[in-house]
Amino acid sequence: MNIFLSPLAERQLEQLLGFLEFKWSRKTRDGFLDKIKKSFDQISIQPKSCKKSNIHENLYECVVTKQTSFYYRILMNEIEIISVKDNRRDPKKIEEELKHWR
Repeated sequence: MNIFLSPLAERQLEQLLGFLEFKWSRKTRDGFLDKIKKSFDQISIQPKSCKKSNIHENLYECVVTKQTSFYYRILMNEIEIISVKDNRRDPKKIEEELKHWR
């Protein structure tokens, strides 16, 4: 299945990659990018391989690292990455951010 990022997810991923490179290194950023690409490949082959989200029944949550996950939804012939999140954030803030995807 084809995968695309929502404008929100695209912005969040760009910010995260910038932070990783600034705070740690380009190597750290590239390592994370490899991990998230592998997760994208996994869900493109097996869209329901990640757990259903607790926020909404039509969203799935994929854990990329201990610190980072993303939410996605399965459409007819493609998968939309809704949000890339820091797992240490307040769950209420994440739920608020995703409420319009319901």
